[in-house]
Amino acid sequence: MLAYLWLLLPMLAQAAHRVPRSHGSHWNLTPRELASSTALSTDLPTPSASDSPCKRVYLAVQASNAPNDTSDDEPGPRVPAELAYECLNSIPFNQSAAVELLDSMKPYLEWQSTTSYVKDPPEKYAENVQPPYDFWSAFNAVETNVAHGIYEREYDFGWDLYQTTQQALDGHFVYISDVVGKLFRFGRTTPLVSVSEDGKDLPLVYAYTDILVSYAGNSSFKPSHIVQIDGKDTTDFLLDWSQYGAHQDKDALWNDIFYSLAQVSLGGLGTGTGSFTGGSRGRYVYPGPSTTLTFANGSKVVNQNFAKVLVDLSRVESGSDVYQEFLSPRPEDFQQILEVLEAQDGEKIRNDMSTPYHRHHTQTTPAIGYPTPVIRQRSNMNGGYFLDGQEFADVAVLTVADFVSADDRAGRDFQKINSDFIAAALAANKTKLIIDCSANGGGFIVQGYDLFKQLFPSIHPYGASRFRAHEVINELGELFSTPITRGGLETSKVFPWNYHTGLDSDDKKPSSWKQRYGPHPQGPGNDTFTSLIRWDLQDPEIRQFSGGISITGYGALSNITHQPFQPQNIVLVTDGFCASTCELFPEFLREEAGVKTIALGGRPSLDPMQTVGGTKARGALQFSQQIPQQDSNYTALNDYSYLPLARGTAAAVNARDGIRRNDDTQTPYQFLYEPAECKIFYTKQMVMDQSAVWKTVADTVWGHGNACVAGDDSFSGRQGNITAESDGRRPKMWSVRFDFDIKEAWEGLKVETDSDWFGKGDCVMIR
Repeated sequence: MLAYLWLLLPMLAQAAHRVPRSHGSHWNLTPRELASSTALSTDLPTPSASDSPCKRVYLAVQASNAPNDTSDDEPGPRVPAELAYECLNSIPFNQSAAVELLDSMKPYLEWQSTTSYVKDPPEKYAENVQPPYDFWSAFNAVETNVAHGIYEREYDFGWDLYQTTQQALDGHFVYISDVVGKLFRFGRTTPLVSVSEDGKDLPLVYAYTDILVSYAGNSSFKPSHIVQIDGKDTTDFLLDWSQYGAHQDKDALWNDIFYSLAQVSLGGLGTGTGSFTGGSRGRYVYPGPSTTLTFANGSKVVNQNFAKVLVDLSRVESGSDVYQEFLSPRPEDFQQILEVLEAQDGEKIRNDMSTPYHRHHTQTTPAIGYPTPVIRQRSNMNGGYFLDGQEFADVAVLTVADFVSADDRAGRDFQKINSDFIAAALAANKTKLIIDCSANGGGFIVQGYDLFKQLFPSIHPYGASRFRAHEVINELGELFSTPITRGGLETSKVFPWNYHTGLDSDDKKPSSWKQRYGPHPQGPGNDTFTSLIRWDLQDPEIRQFSGGISITGYGALSNITHQPFQPQNIVLVTDGFCASTCELFPEFLREEAGVKTIALGGRPSLDPMQTVGGTKARGALQFSQQIPQQDSNYTALNDYSYLPLARGTAAAVNARDGIRRNDDTQTPYQFLYEPAECKIFYTKQMVMDQSAVWKTVADTVWGHGNACVAGDDSFSGRQGNITAESDGRRPKMWSVRFDFDIKEAWEGLKVETDSDWFGKGDCVMIR
């Protein structure tokens, strides 16, 4: 019997030590002091000569008089980053365990679909996005180092292993070993923003709190931009730091560094205050003991960096103790994994490429920096807004910050909020629609289909995908193509392993598993892939994959045929973060309906920027979703062990490539370089007030302004690229709202969690 573990949790983690800690009071500080303040206690205990680094971490936790930090989903004390780093580097290396882990990972890695393309990408991709990267050479180098006894510390091995997947810059492809992801989270105390003074000048980097104070608290204070970080030119430092992110596009990586209203609006689902402060994948990178910020006005601030302690170190005396306590799985831990597999057999197998959604941190109030919504999802995953001002009387804004991937209720709520807002906009005589997908890292694929169909019910979208063909997929197809009943569910309903489910590229049912499987040689490495697969949107069983909804235009909703907006009256806006399902939705809008796009922010250059800067593939597959219980008659299915789950806090591959209609080369959409029609820099107003973003967009597309600094001039009708030198017009400067409290805004920044790692549906960028 085949079973899957649908939620890859760090199940072997010990309960975090809950030590009370407060935010402290920042409200009598000057703006510069506010930007550089730190909640870390400097009253650390005096260690004895015999205290190990890990013991000193525990003593530092015990000595802290601050209450528990409950501002995110991982409450826990903070200690100096250097202290945690020393602890990590005191953990001895276990060579035999490393050999076993690497061997156990290989069956899972066979699912990664893009390794040949990453190694030898198309020319435009290599030139404009990322240079070639040979994953298997990097992985084999780690294996060689292990075999030759090069590593002396477990952290060096774990970090190198993490980097093998990280450097592919594919948000679906990650393995975070326990020593990297289980013990500590690193961070800095000062969020940054990258803003243009007037929308045309190249952006400069500021401390976010300086901008916050100057616009919301002290209008006489003039912020000074940061010219150096740790003695290095700010732009150069941040470009290097950005490569630790989870995106492929360099502009999206740049945006991921900074504070973002859209990310903060998502609470625990977002990336917090940016990767510079330890959000996103920046949390895994040791930032050094401190960070020195040098400002243009000559001032300099040194901030102590921190590490959040995620485990209870009370029983630890040495690095060896840490290994035995937290990094060495016990037999009962594997039994626990097995029990979860057995408990979910049948019940969850029907969801195949999806994972259940577990939200621990839920926003219940409207997002800071956003206007009053007409309607919104309680966690701000989607919502509708009308703009004030007569010049925007006909403009509606639909925010889609996440393609919800929760239980059936959340899926239905997401669909209903979209449909109800479209109806409300039409009732209010709104003829133009801005769709803001800022911060969107994915979710249920079928929710992306549904929103597109709500806007264009007459278009039948393509959305073909494929898997890398290998022995295990073939055996899964043979297994599930034989209808039997398992857990009350007939396995013929399991998509895509049974050829009776889903469609081929011509929208027809395949006649056999062989027809679906292929395999077909493709790509630069002559790798092999399955035949193209499409969703059967008319299949009533699709509710199992969609968050419980019927797709607009099909089945129970086939009576919905009215197109609410003309394509020229719709514009899609992203911050480049768009990934996974947020790739598929823009693909449909652009390729199927002809909707134009605008990208926000990006590096300080006048070069174009892609609309979708995150992974453009169609499905992340957790390692746990690949594991069969080992009583199968199929040889390859028995090669899997539970060890990678026990030794990793997150593990996934990109299993499905998206392929465009009529592309004879079948190049994965991931490797097509496609800039937006317009790139707009953030201004100070726009990082304070999201409605200033929408007004700038509306004025550029349908008004008399032009905030584009790069693009093809689609919106103004003029030919040639727009540059600051060639365009004499300036974007309008919209006023900033003052109806939010600076203290509330600052406290709202602290949102860093791992809940987003495991619960974002069948197509999610793992941050």
